[in-house]
Amino acid sequence: MRIDILTLFPEMFESPLSCSILKRARQKGIVEIALANIRNFASDNYRKVDDKPYGGGPGMVMMPGPVFDCFEHVEKLSPEKGRVILLSPQGQKFDQAKALEFSAENRLIFIAGKYEGFDERIRTGLAAEQISIGDYVISGGELAAMVIIDAVVRLLAGALGDEDSSKDDSFSAGLLEYPQYTRPEVFRGMKVPDILLSGDHGKIAQWRREQALERTKKWRPDLLNDNKKE
Repeated sequence: MRIDILTLFPEMFESPLSCSILKRARQKGIVEIALANIRNFASDNYRKVDDKPYGGGPGMVMMPGPVFDCFEHVEKLSPEKGRVILLSPQGQKFDQAKALEFSAENRLIFIAGKYEGFDERIRTGLAAEQISIGDYVISGGELAAMVIIDAVVRLLAGALGDEDSSKDDSFSAGLLEYPQYTRPEVFRGMKVPDILLSGDHGKIAQWRREQALERTKKWRPDLLNDNKKE
């Protein structure tokens, strides 16, 4: 997979892309991630990328020119056309199902914005799909892009040490994950459930399913309601 990120702050990605799963996936050639600085495509000497909104109002709006020029440059860097994703609080809420959907793509192109938002012609002119990571506002699309990229890359074949690791993750089956334990067997008076020490894999699987259901009912009943609607 190839991932391109259009941003005003490429330096924000240096640490996340150089650690843990993302680092290993890049080193293995599972994913290629490239950064493009939108400001490099500004048309004036001040590298201006935003301006006051027509009609008045607070804040500044990202201008279409630099974004279009940056996108058209990036698009040519690979023969694969790519799925264009605009990080926006107005977008469809990102979830595990969407992460799985994105992981099947050969190329993703993220556009991360700042300030008051994007000129609407960026969304319409680039046929961009708007995606949000939640019902709150953050300082820019960079953090949202990092969250989505991490969620997607870990689903790619070979990205995790154990190929089954992602299958039992919370939300993968529409439920929260069951409780996990490791050594020691007893810690400060708290003991590992006997069923996990039994060696009976059938009963362990049943227990884990029951625990996942119980946790979901208690902490995220909305997930169960969503599954019923489907």
